[in-house]
Order: sequence, then C-alpha cells, then structure tokens
Amino acid sequence: MQYKNTSDLEISLLLEAIYRKHGYDFRQYSQAHIRRRIMNRMAISGFADISQMQSKVLNDEAFASELLQDLSITVTEMFRDPTFYRSLREKVIPILKTYPFIKIWHAGCATGEEAYSMAILLQEEGLYDRTTIYATDFNQLALNRAKEGIFSNKMIKEYTVNYQLSGGKESFSYYYTSSYDHVIMNQSLKKNIVWANHNLVTDSVFAEVNLILCRNVLIYFDKNLQNSVQTLFYNSLINGGVLCLGSKESLRYSDLYSEYQEMDTKQRIFKKKY
Repeated sequence: MQYKNTSDLEISLLLEAIYRKHGYDFRQYSQAHIRRRIMNRMAISGFADISQMQSKVLNDEAFASELLQDLSITVTEMFRDPTFYRSLREKVIPILKTYPFIKIWHAGCATGEEAYSMAILLQEEGLYDRTTIYATDFNQLALNRAKEGIFSNKMIKEYTVNYQLSGGKESFSYYYTSSYDHVIMNQSLKKNIVWANHNLVTDSVFAEVNLILCRNVLIYFDKNLQNSVQTLFYNSLINGGVLCLGSKESLRYSDLYSEYQEMDTKQRIFKKKY
C-alpha cells in the first residue's frame, strides 16, 4: 500500500502495534475518525510525532489504556433520537409481543444509556419480564460504568425531554433515584440486562436474537468492515428479526440490502426476510 504522507504511514504502524500488542483492531475504522482522535491525544500528551506514541503504546500500559479509550466510541444518551424510540414502540414492539421469549442485542452499548432506555420501554409495554437484553462493547471501562447505572444529574433534564418525546408513559423520575450530583437507575431495570465484552471487529456471532440495535457505530468503520459487521448482524438475527441502525447509516448500499424489508426508512429500521 502506498501512503500519501509520513503521518498516514505512522498511523498505520501505530494501529498495527495496538492490534499486535493489545488485541484491539482499529485498522478498518474510518481514517478521519482515527486521525482526529490520535492527533488530539498527541497534542494532549506533548509528543513530537506519532512514532513516539507507538513506542509509548508498546511500553506503557496506562498510556495504551488512555489511547484505547480515545479510539473507542462512547457517545450516547437516554432515549437518543426520540422519534426512533416512538417508531420502535409503534412498529417493533407489536412484533416482539408475538414471541414467548425475547432476546435483544445492543451492540456497541458504550456506557449503557440506550440499554436502560430499552429496559424502560419494555417495562412499560409489559415485555421486560420475558426479555433478555445483551448489552455488549469492547470497552471494558465503559461496560463497568454501564453496569453501575449511575449517570450525571446534568443530563437528566435532557433525558427527561427525550423520554417524553419518545412516548414515555410515566414520569421519568420513576426510573431512578437522585444521589447528590448523580442519579442511580432502578435495580428492576438491571435484572434482565447481560453486560458482556464483545468486539464487533474481531468476534463472531454473539447470539440468535429477535432485535439488534447498533446505532451510530458503523459510521466509524470503513466500507469493508461495515459489510463484515452487517453480515455478523444478519447471521445473529432470527428470520423476521429486526435490525436498527443509526440515522446516518443504511443497508441500502450493502450486499445484504435485498435480504431485508424496510420497516421505517427514515428511522433506519429493517426486518430480516423469512
């Protein structure tokens, strides 16, 4: 492969070093995303060039952990994109109600806000007791935070508005208790969530599930990796199962587009054909 400039080569070598030393594979992530995060960490840490970072990644576990946090995607919020959750209530919940047991996979769950949102929605629709939510991410620190279910009070006003716009049936405060500058999600929401470490880049089929949610993760992958992950999702869904992607993502140009029907084009909700 020819590289346009030295920094592109340095980034490629850095990603190779991360993969070989630590087992995390960012080599097929979007170049713009990776470059932005690496340059930011380089500026913060005061390195003269990316090659210095490579040496640090190989020899300093604490720095390697910091860089891994930079490169992973942890942008999320409760009831993110309320119109998506409203569509989920109206179009997907009726399908889930036809199953005696329900398995849902939240792929790339980050710090768990959307998994808790799903637990709330299912509780309100009378489905939570027969559902298992598998919430997975490769970022163990994010998973640990997700398990705790403790979030900053600063965001609760925004989360409450999201919840109301999504068609919420209770007062949002019903689902958490306040403690100083944090809120703690109710234990009842945690009981059917299985938090697990899973890497979409390197791991295989996770489970056979009725619903997969992976929203605004694929946009950080290059085209080949997107196709690979979409195949993983297809093989993980039961026939008639539902796949939910993010607002900037689509199956339209993927190899598997013909294997789905669009349930909600705008909200990126797809149903796997029988």
